[in-house]
This record gives sequence, C-alpha cells and structure tokens, in this order.
Amino acid sequence: MNSISDRTGDVSGSARATAARAGDNPVVEWGARLGYGANGVLHLLLAWLTAQVALGGGGKQASQSGALATLAKESVGQVLLWVLAAGFVLLALWQLTELVTQHEKFEKAKAGGKLVVYAALAWTSFTFAHGGRTSSNKQTKDFTTTLMDAPAGRLLVGLVGLAILGIAGYHVYKGWRKKFLEDLQEHPGGWAVVVGRIGYIAKGIALAAVGILFITAAIKQQGGKVTGLDGALRSMQDLPAGPVILLGIALGLAAYGVYSFARARYARV
Repeated sequence: MNSISDRTGDVSGSARATAARAGDNPVVEWGARLGYGANGVLHLLLAWLTAQVALGGGGKQASQSGALATLAKESVGQVLLWVLAAGFVLLALWQLTELVTQHEKFEKAKAGGKLVVYAALAWTSFTFAHGGRTSSNKQTKDFTTTLMDAPAGRLLVGLVGLAILGIAGYHVYKGWRKKFLEDLQEHPGGWAVVVGRIGYIAKGIALAAVGILFITAAIKQQGGKVTGLDGALRSMQDLPAGPVILLGIALGLAAYGVYSFARARYARV
C-alpha cells in the first residue's frame, strides 16, 4: 500500500517539477506578460463600449465579444486580434503551470478559474481573427437556459450568481486593500496603485451586477433573459443617475486596462 502511495507521490512530484520548469520558461513568462497587456487592450475597449451605453449610443455589445468585434472591423485590428489570441493562450498556459504547482486550495482554485477565463478569451480572439463571429450575450443565454432546465436548475443558477458575487466582492476587497500589489515582483509606482485600486473596485461593481442578474433569473425562473456583462450594464441605464454610474464604471474599466499594462511589466511570473 505504501509503495502505491509512494509511486503516486513520485508522479505528482514529477508533474509539479515539469510544470514549474514550463512556468519558468522565458517564452511562457514573456507570453504571460503579453497576455496581461492583451487584457489591458480588452478592458480599454470594454470601457469605450460601456461609455457608449451610458451616452445612449450603445448599438454594440458591451462585452468581451463586443470588444473583439470592434477590433475585427479595423484593418490593424485583425493583426492585433492574432496578438491578443497568442497572449491569452500563453497566459492560460502559465495559469495551467500555476494550477499544477500551487499547494493551497484557494490558489489552485484561482489559477483554475483564470485558466478557464483566459482559454475562453483565446478561443474568442482566434474566432474573430479567423473572420468568424460569436456573441457573449447568446452564450450566456444558452448557458443559463440549459442550466435552468437541469434538475434543481434554479438553485444552480442562483449558486452561479452567488459565486459571481463572491468574485465581485474579492475584486473590490483586492482593490480597496491594494492586495493586487502582491501579484507584482516590485512596486509599480504611485500612478499604477491609483489606477489599480480604481480598476479593481469598478470591475467588482460590474461583476456584482452580473451576479445579481443571475440571482434574479433564478428567483423569477427567467434564464433566457440573462445576457452577462452587457445585460448587467444596460440594466443600470434605468437606475437613478444610471448614465453617471455607467460612466464611472467605464472610467474604472479603463483604469483597470491601464493597470494591466503595468502588470504586464511588473507581474510576478
């Protein structure tokens, strides 16, 4: 029994060592930094689309796919889409090495979640770079409808909403307490701290709106009406001072985008 356990431990240790070597590879490290820069571009585009919604001219989706679709319409954007796709692929690969090498469950969960997010962004970027099209709104609607039709579907949709609220709260906490500095190998400068705090808090607020939509859908049994970030932002238009709130979120997302460039330079990878 002990020999089986020893062999399992040896395999696990070997996998961690291999992942650690991959994570330390200069190509992967450089790629992770490229990925953070790509994330900055994406958030600047999201900020612009959110501002359009606030000003009443939001014909385009204020979502990740909407941001990438905006790029796809420009000649230089096609080239940039390939760069973004490569960055997200390499950043996802680096998160995979983190998933394998981390020992703490919370850190593993973070790495796993980010791996899924960056892999999805890579796929979406490749889709637009190839001339294809996809819609975050439709994907979210299909996901929630499928989930709602499953056994205990309303509970599952509600749990997804609570999970998103938890992530939103973590973003606000991370921004308010400047915890994002722990992700960096050295201090990025006062300007980066300011935009980082604003960016994380604003992104947390936007995510909280998405979580509330999922919970509302679970309560009202209306999974087909959940449209992710775009729907969450548009739902704020009817709030008192809604356009002002949306402009604030747009500025916050832009700040997060600017911070992402600093993170690309100073990230601990």
